[in-house]
Amino acid sequence: MRFFLKIYFLIFYLIISVTKNFAQNVPKSNPVSTYSIVAYDERTGQFGVAVQSHWFSVGALVPWARAGVGAVATQSFVKVEYGPDGIALMESGKSAKEALNQLISKDSRKAVRQVAMIDNKGSVAAHIGENCIYAAGHKTGKNYSVQANLMEKETVWDAMAKAFENAEGDLATRMMTSLEAAENEGGDIRGKQSAAMLIVTGQPTGLPWEDIVMDIRVDDSRHPLKELKRLIRIHTAYQHANRGDHYLEINEVKKALKEYDLASELYPENPELPYWSAVTLVGLGKLDKALPIFSKVFKKEPRLRIMTPRIVDAGLLPKDEYILKLIMEVD
Repeated sequence: MRFFLKIYFLIFYLIISVTKNFAQNVPKSNPVSTYSIVAYDERTGQFGVAVQSHWFSVGALVPWARAGVGAVATQSFVKVEYGPDGIALMESGKSAKEALNQLISKDSRKAVRQVAMIDNKGSVAAHIGENCIYAAGHKTGKNYSVQANLMEKETVWDAMAKAFENAEGDLATRMMTSLEAAENEGGDIRGKQSAAMLIVTGQPTGLPWEDIVMDIRVDDSRHPLKELKRLIRIHTAYQHANRGDHYLEINEVKKALKEYDLASELYPENPELPYWSAVTLVGLGKLDKALPIFSKVFKKEPRLRIMTPRIVDAGLLPKDEYILKLIMEVD
């Protein structure tokens, strides 16, 4: 009996020892299997990060950027601190490479990290730990770095780089093209769940919210890239609408009308955008062109008809009972 008790306690001790040793060597963070891109636009000075992952709300973890400073993507067994700390070091004057090397040198678990940084000179630095889950790798080029881990194929990051280099358009469009190339190449071997895009201006205004060009997150979706692309389109539409509002405030009505028209073209699903085009036309004295637009808008969204008299006192429509009557009674 004593013999069996000794064997039992020996086995129990071995189990506890192995478990404890394993726990001490497992990264104390979650595996965010991801593909991402950090990039700099020489034309506008903008910095951007775009990412897709089979992980919930990847936009809260991976992308970091600051106007006039640079951008960071931190992933794999993600250590979020690489984002704000990397930005702070680059803001202090260190290059992307210097900032990344300093942080890696202090990270006892650098073997499972994957990080990329880009600074305000467009120079890039990337790190991939030897224990990142296969298939993992990165590729850097002029003004960008692409990186991925736990991919279906080793060709993902090369496809991302090629797509970004050959894409045309603004930074958002080019980064989106890179993400789509990753997915077309097989993407994350486990599937897809969330995506995000963060873009900041080249020159800081001193108002952080003014420095953000785009901050879009798709936290959970069966088709996160499709949803991200849709939201980018809508975001662009509202940028035009906001510019339209600005021009209307300073009485540059023709410019306002042009912006509202662009917004409507980008987001035809939303009847409010052509509504403001119609309102602007009335301000230009072109009621005959405005009425057909009001008609279509009111059929799509009857509550906008109810709202119309309320915008008169705000100065958005003339205080003219006859004009208001024609608008309100349009079929």
